[in-house]
Amino acid sequence: MGTTDDGDADPAARPGCLILAATPMGRADDASPRLREALSSADVVAAEDTRRTRALAAALGVTISGRVVSYYDQVEERRAPALVDDVAAGLRVLLVTDAGMPSVSDPGYRLVVACVEAGLPITCLPGPSAVTTALALSGLPVERFCFDGFAPRKPSARRTWLRELVDQPRTVVFFESPHRLADCLDDAAAVLGPDRRAAVCRELTKTYEEVRRGTLAELVAWAADGVRGEITVVVEGATAAPADPTDLVDEVEALVADGARLKDACAEVAGRAGVSRRDLYEAVLAAR
Repeated sequence: MGTTDDGDADPAARPGCLILAATPMGRADDASPRLREALSSADVVAAEDTRRTRALAAALGVTISGRVVSYYDQVEERRAPALVDDVAAGLRVLLVTDAGMPSVSDPGYRLVVACVEAGLPITCLPGPSAVTTALALSGLPVERFCFDGFAPRKPSARRTWLRELVDQPRTVVFFESPHRLADCLDDAAAVLGPDRRAAVCRELTKTYEEVRRGTLAELVAWAADGVRGEITVVVEGATAAPADPTDLVDEVEALVADGARLKDACAEVAGRAGVSRRDLYEAVLAAR
């Protein structure tokens, strides 16, 4: 008789697996029980900063029993093959970054791709995220959003990037360095408009957490004297311009041709397009 996997089994407990784990952004007690268990039992712990990972383990009262290796941006490509070999040999490899989720603006993507290509198991231990935390605190519409990583460092590249967001209807969230924040917000106000709403989230989950909400112009003034800490910025999406009633005349006339009364056709089309029924009615009459 064949066997089936136990649906309640923890994939991170199985041998021969790459485990991506979210780590706290500031408070050690935000760590999940699964992260604590993985730190203590993984055969290999690949860490963006081994000192910070050992400090986190100590704060959690956890002893790392496995081999600890550094895995940061500059060595990611070189170290990935050996870690893939470890997973293929049946070891449990835990990948952690300094704060947040591996691969999300942090090292990890190359290792994930290599394991995918090798057909090796990968699982993820969810946890704190600056992206979703900032979105939830922003006070902006977040039913639809996009994440753009870190804002470009150079002014010209940053302005080009911002121009791509002018007509973006989704809320945008990105990371920024505190010493570039004022310039970034100033460019955003110039490109996206000073009245576009935004929120700057500073030191999320930490002792000095702060969320500043307002227009881009207001946030530029606030940031002018300098801001410290880790920064996540949320900017509202573009609001669609109202339709021109003259562009809707053909739709109304098509409904009238199908037997609808003019006023009923105007009401239907105006409701869909978000324009004044009266303005649309007058536009139809003017076009006849």
